[in-house]
Amino acid sequence: MLWYVIQTFTGREEKLVEMIRRMVPKKLYGKCFVAYFEQLWHSSQKNQVHILRLFPGYVFLTTDEIDEIYRLLKSIPAMSKIMAAEAFAFSPLYEQEAAFLENIMDESHVVRLSYAATDGRNHVSYLSGPLEKCRESILAYEFGRRYAMVRLQIAGQDKDVRLGIILNNDIRRELNYGKVEALIAMPEKYRLRQENLEGNVPFSEKRSSELEPGDSVAVIDGVFEGNVAVISQVRKDAVRISVHLFEREIFAEVPAGSVRKLA
Repeated sequence: MLWYVIQTFTGREEKLVEMIRRMVPKKLYGKCFVAYFEQLWHSSQKNQVHILRLFPGYVFLTTDEIDEIYRLLKSIPAMSKIMAAEAFAFSPLYEQEAAFLENIMDESHVVRLSYAATDGRNHVSYLSGPLEKCRESILAYEFGRRYAMVRLQIAGQDKDVRLGIILNNDIRRELNYGKVEALIAMPEKYRLRQENLEGNVPFSEKRSSELEPGDSVAVIDGVFEGNVAVISQVRKDAVRISVHLFEREIFAEVPAGSVRKLA
């Protein structure tokens, strides 16, 4: 199916999606949604994940029957008034634009937080998550506000948008205080506490040089200390791991000596 973006009034996006889902037969379209992104806010020693509209005023629709959908919407009195306004328009997306959006969003159409490690001088030394896939489009970082400004193309037009980042200090804070104001249901297999690392976790005898992709490991040093991770790549003196934090996978590269394989 082809992708289209429907431009409407900012603040009315979800209502438009609801109306399309209610009034347009499902056989005429595939998906109809608003794209969102996560941004981390820090207040009073707590982290809070906000979910915000990625493209204010835009609704996305996949269909091969755009003319029929337009006719149906125009026949609805409430929609006819909106469509008569200059703020309402259908625009097709290029194939590469649609593929890129699908690549950075999850199944809920949310661009999740990216992990950024810095060298202490506001220089990003490591990047993972959605931002890793659009590194060349990053315009600037706002570390204090926890986002990167990125230039994306939608319907052939440049759009500057924010994509959220999480820094080392945020991971430490979440581990130290154990609280995130967003509703998080962390799977039990990732809930490895520091006290367990002090003697109650059954480690394997496998040396760090024998670690393999797919191994479950405990992180015993560094930013991710106290977490269980899964190895995705092994290098000479380092391993790439995925850690489940903030209800998503955070990828990072850490020294091989900072992880211990679990039995």
